[in-house]
Amino acid sequence: MDTSEILRIQSYLREKFNTERITLDMKTRKSDSVEVSIGGEFIGVIYKDEDEGETSYAFNMAILDIDLPLAP
Repeated sequence: MDTSEILRIQSYLREKFNTERITLDMKTRKSDSVEVSIGGEFIGVIYKDEDEGETSYAFNMAILDIDLPLAP
């Protein structure tokens, strides 16, 4: 992904989730993915997929069970 594409996705996410704290960073070595953080905390990865002339982006966020609140 190039810088323009990353900024467009970042703007989309900031608008969709109503927060300016979302940032995207090319920390991965792959050119088809970026790391997503909120307020400096890593939360997931966005992967780019190009198939039959169409481009899509998949957001992958792992949630550890130890991070979940206790059940009521």
